[in-house]
Amino acid sequence: MKLYIIAGEASGDLHGSNLVKALKSKDETTQIKAWGGDKMETAGAELVKHYRDLAFMGFIEVIKNLPTILRNISFCKTDIKAFDPDAIILIDYPGFNLRIADWAKENNYKVIYYISPQIWAWNTGRVHKIKALVDKMICILPFEKAFYAEHGMDVSYVGHPLIEAVQEIKSKAPEVSDRPTLLLLPGSRKQEIQIMLPIMLDAAKRLKKYRIIIAGLSAIGRDYYQSLSTDSNIELIMDRPYECMRQSTIAWVSSGTATLEAALFDLPQIVCYKGNKWSYLIAKRLVKVEYISLVNLIAGNEIIRELIQDELTVENLLKETKLLELNSKSIIEQYHNEVITHLGDGNTSKNTAELIRSSLL
Repeated sequence: MKLYIIAGEASGDLHGSNLVKALKSKDETTQIKAWGGDKMETAGAELVKHYRDLAFMGFIEVIKNLPTILRNISFCKTDIKAFDPDAIILIDYPGFNLRIADWAKENNYKVIYYISPQIWAWNTGRVHKIKALVDKMICILPFEKAFYAEHGMDVSYVGHPLIEAVQEIKSKAPEVSDRPTLLLLPGSRKQEIQIMLPIMLDAAKRLKKYRIIIAGLSAIGRDYYQSLSTDSNIELIMDRPYECMRQSTIAWVSSGTATLEAALFDLPQIVCYKGNKWSYLIAKRLVKVEYISLVNLIAGNEIIRELIQDELTVENLLKETKLLELNSKSIIEQYHNEVITHLGDGNTSKNTAELIRSSLL
C-alpha cells in the first residue's frame, strides 16, 4: 500500500507521526511519502517538504507569500503523480489541502481527510466542497460529527490523538523545582512568536517568584528565540514541550493545539493570541465561534481566560495570572469533567489506521 500524507504544521506532524507508526505496525511494507516534519520522518515516512517552509499565519501573510504557496501546490501535484499513491491523506491545513483535494478528485485519487479543518469556526460553506471532494472524513473533536450530520455528511469520530500522545510522558515522574514554574508557549510560527513572545517576556520578568521556561522548537531555531530573549535567567528548552508542561505550575499558551495539550497535563493556563492587525480584523468578521481555544470550545464555556489581540498586554497578563493562581484547582477539575471525558479512549491513531486500511483493502 502506498500513501501520501500532507500536514502543514507542528501539530499535524505530531499526529501524522503517530498515524504513520500505526499504519506501519499493521503492515511494515506500507510506503509513505509525507509533507510534515521531523516526527513523521522519524516514524518512517519519506519527508518531501518540512512544515517550517509551509506555515503562513493570517490573511495578509498568505497574500504576501502567495507565489511560494502556488509553487508548493504545483510541486505537490507533480510529486503525487510520480508516486501514484493508493490514497492521499490530508491532515487539517485546509487552505493548501483543499486545493490538493480538488485536483486529486479530478485525477481519480482517493482522498481521506484526517483531522477536519475547523470549518465550523468560519467559512461553514466549505462543508459542501468537502462533501464533494473527500471520500472519507475522520474527525477528532466530539462536536464535529453532529456538525457534519447537519449537512448530510456521515463522518467517523475516532477520539483525539493528543490523549495517546501525552500518555507516555504523563507516566514518568516530572522534574522537581524548588520554585513554581511559569511556562511560555508562544506558538509554532515565527510570525506569532515575534509578536507575542516579547509581551510574554515583559510580563514574566515582573513575576519574581517564578522560574520561567520558554518551550522552543528547532524548526524555529534557538538563535531566533535568543534574539527576542536576552535575559539569562529565562530558560529555553527545545523540542520538549510535554516535559516542560509536566514540570510547570501555570502557562501562558498561544491559541491552538497547545491549549488542549496543557489541559491534558492539568496545567492551568491563560490563552494568548495577537497577530497582524488587518488579518485579525478580517478573521473577526468571519469567525463564527465564541472562543478560540479548544478547551473552551469543547467545554462550551470559558474555563480558561483568553486574551485576544488588543487584550494581550503586560498588565492583563499579570492581572489574569493572579486570578489563575486563585482558581487553579477549579480549572483542573473542569478540564476533567468538561473536556477530557469527551476525547475518546486513547487509541485514535490505531482506530484511524484501521479505518484507512479498511477503506482501501
